[in-house]
Amino acid sequence: MRQFDESFVGPLDGVRVLDLSRLVAGNMVSLQLADYGAEVIKVEPVGDGDPLRAWMTDGVPVNWKVYARNKKSISLNLREEQARDMLLQLVESADVMIENYRPGTLEKMGLGPDVLSARNKRLILVRVSGFGQTGPYRHRPGFGTLVEAMSGFAYRNGFGDREPVLPPLAMADMIAGIYGAMAIMIALREIEMKGGEGQVIDLSLLEPIHSILGAEAAWHKITGNVRDRVGSGSNTASPRNVYATKDGKWLAMSGSMQSMAERIFRTIGRADMNDDPKFKTNADRVKHRDEVDAVVGGWIGARNLDECMEVFEREQVTVAPVYDIAQIVDDPHFKEREILVDLPDDEMGSVPMHNIVPKLSGTPGGFKRRAPELGEHNSEILGALGLSAQDLSDLAARGVI
Repeated sequence: MRQFDESFVGPLDGVRVLDLSRLVAGNMVSLQLADYGAEVIKVEPVGDGDPLRAWMTDGVPVNWKVYARNKKSISLNLREEQARDMLLQLVESADVMIENYRPGTLEKMGLGPDVLSARNKRLILVRVSGFGQTGPYRHRPGFGTLVEAMSGFAYRNGFGDREPVLPPLAMADMIAGIYGAMAIMIALREIEMKGGEGQVIDLSLLEPIHSILGAEAAWHKITGNVRDRVGSGSNTASPRNVYATKDGKWLAMSGSMQSMAERIFRTIGRADMNDDPKFKTNADRVKHRDEVDAVVGGWIGARNLDECMEVFEREQVTVAPVYDIAQIVDDPHFKEREILVDLPDDEMGSVPMHNIVPKLSGTPGGFKRRAPELGEHNSEILGALGLSAQDLSDLAARGVI
């Protein structure tokens, strides 16, 4: 089990981030920075805090434990003027502020970009929303489910004879979070290298997840058509699918290169397909995808997974078993690379979670602290503004912090 190291100093040491966001996307942005040493201060509502705390599994807030690691927490009731004043004082020493209120809300609170910039010209303000700060949909609720639907992803996901399928996880939020962290690093470099000022990062959930569709719009322009759902198949390569094995398991295969497709056919004893006009090129195979899958799937379905893997690995065919999470935690590759790590936890003894991504040889990330309790760092951070222990006690009694 890994241990938390309070002495850890990462490559982003000295970068201070105020994270006012709630739920997944903003927390994903700040997690990337916190894992590499930035001081991330979660600014949470008094009372219940970030709603991510309420996502429970058997009474345990596992999502909070994962996405709030390496962060600090203060509680501020931003409906109170004194709390807003304290936030503005913190802005003066911050490099980044993250918020995901509905567009226009920050301005109504008297905390718009102009106000923040007046307090700190170097502040980078990340504004996370469902559809962006502009456009006719800017005021729509910013839930990831909505943009996963409207982005084109759900329409392409699933099988053609069934309904579109939404992802079973916060995919739009996760993708936006990674884009957001990258954007912050670009903005920080502008300041560091060119002496620039801070700026506003308009981070919608819609655009990042739409971007992973790649050349979809170009394909539509060229063909005039709309691509249908093909399950685990592909509109651009064949053979490519998941295939059931004799023992009820699943194997994923990708023959996206011509040489690999030819190797697959030779391996399953169907070298004749390499000369068949129906299967000779990738375009031919995509056109006759169902026939290709029937041949490949028939060979795989007559054998157990271990037998398939032995043959395909020997012939260097691009396949992999379809894992569930139980298989992942037991897999030797996942263990050796520490893709998952166990960190100490008061409730669970230890909590497994994804490791820091990616792995840097010279300036790796680290685990400095567990996810904080609500307002755990009020004394440290708000006290540094000149507030005494009695002041903090009085503010807490009044519901300001």
